[in-house]
Amino acid sequence: MIDAVFKTLAQMFTPPFRQLLLKSVGLALVMVVLLGIGMYHGAAWLADTGVTWGESHVSAVPHTAWSWFATILAIIAALGVVSGAIFLMPAVTAFVGSFFVDEIADHVESTHYPAEMPGVALPFFSALVQGVKTALLTILVYLLALPFIFFGIGLVILFLANAYLLSREYFELAAMRFRSPAEAKALRRAHRGQVFFAGLFIAVLVSIPILNFATPLFAMALMVHVHKKIAGRRIELIDPKVTRLR
Repeated sequence: MIDAVFKTLAQMFTPPFRQLLLKSVGLALVMVVLLGIGMYHGAAWLADTGVTWGESHVSAVPHTAWSWFATILAIIAALGVVSGAIFLMPAVTAFVGSFFVDEIADHVESTHYPAEMPGVALPFFSALVQGVKTALLTILVYLLALPFIFFGIGLVILFLANAYLLSREYFELAAMRFRSPAEAKALRRAHRGQVFFAGLFIAVLVSIPILNFATPLFAMALMVHVHKKIAGRRIELIDPKVTRLR
């Protein structure tokens, strides 16, 4: 796994990846600005009208809790685009990555696995649907974890959620270049520990401002390596002769 991380980091500085990085950063910036504007208006409405309605209709929740929630929403609204870049970058990453998965995978496969059969490009709609689903799920998790942000545990929840959601998406995208969606999901579930461990590196990168714009490239390239290692081991387990043939 560490070898895969170093291979991925080294390839991030190559000319083909720099070109992809510029395209993905441009699209990510547009998404962050749009989401930031949306967060500003949404949080401002919730901090005022939403909290007032909730406090008057949900008596089981104490006034102090509603006050804390209103304060958090007011801070998010004040930060606007900045809060969008920080809190919604994993969702942006999941969406933006769906546009460049095959270009990234092609570069990794041709550089590190030139003797092996290349993967088949995913239908654009399939990759986009995968990205949108992960992005929406990420936003939902963030909203659920939002009240716990200032108590520390919220940050832990978000970090682990990022590791799980992004590793799941990018591993399945890498695997679906060689197998059906159902087979890709089954392969991920069978090796969920390794996939999640790789996702921790992705979660670290997506948590670092500015550098997190490179997350789609890093995540997809890393998961191509992870899939290759897992798929190779499965072949050897099925037919031990493969090891001798290599």
